Amino acid sequence: MPEGDTVFLTGRTVARALTGATVTGCEFRVPALATADLSGWVFTGVRTVGKHLFFRFRDGRDDPDGRAGERELSLHSHLRMDGEWRVLHPSARRPVRDHRVRVVLTAGTAELVGIRVHDLAVMSTSDEHRRVSLLGPDLLDPEWTAEHTARAVAALTADPAREIGLALLDQTVMAGVGNLYKVETCFLLGVTPWTPVSDMDAGGATRAVALARRLLRANAARREQSTTGQLVRGRRTWVYERTRHGCFRCGGPVRVAAQGASEGDGGAVRIGTEGRPVWFCPRCQHGPAPDR
Repeated sequence: MPEGDTVFLTGRTVARALTGATVTGCEFRVPALATADLSGWVFTGVRTVGKHLFFRFRDGRDDPDGRAGERELSLHSHLRMDGEWRVLHPSARRPVRDHRVRVVLTAGTAELVGIRVHDLAVMSTSDEHRRVSLLGPDLLDPEWTAEHTARAVAALTADPAREIGLALLDQTVMAGVGNLYKVETCFLLGVTPWTPVSDMDAGGATRAVALARRLLRANAARREQSTTGQLVRGRRTWVYERTRHGCFRCGGPVRVAAQGASEGDGGAVRIGTEGRPVWFCPRCQHGPAPDR
């Protein structure tokens, strides 16, 4: 599943390829945007917030008075579990007939293809905040400050009885953590994902935020995701998907169990906490865990 670092890297890749180029071809293969057309608009950049992408455009067409337009639009998308944006260049272009394709934009010498992308919408750039207003601080925000940390810590500890794994995955606490970084952050904290937030030692919530942010930042500029600092296949994670190989630290067995639900308790907003498999090391991590 794409996590915050994957979305960030996608945004940077698209921005490098298309920024400054004028859209010459536009095809939306979703009913809600069937009549939308960005032809003539200039691609101006990309904004990412957690797992949300905003492709930004400026009206490059002349208005009736002969002056360049000044309107700004954004194409919003969410990758969810399986979405992907690909940039194709002339040497790699091929007919796009895949039934999973939702968007095809041609700009300059590149073609931007959205595959299984979700929550597509074209909106005024000034309205982007409406799509992400419920999210916590973006862990990859380049302008991250101590105030962002304080907000994330406050949200993380707002429900002391909540399991730390679910709190980490909740995008209203902080935006960008997916299952991989939830699992690995809990490992580095030395607690199981089912540990109540209140059971962590003093400063645990602050360390959790710092660890999650550090892991995302370490992987934001590369496609390989590593929490161990090593990029060799089979040595990139501590416990995530290591039931066959054992804990990367102690070599002991790694267990896997499900955590999470499809709804929040009492109707509370819980974005991203749907059930997920969770890997953990019974030797290196302390706290409650499901019976075998």
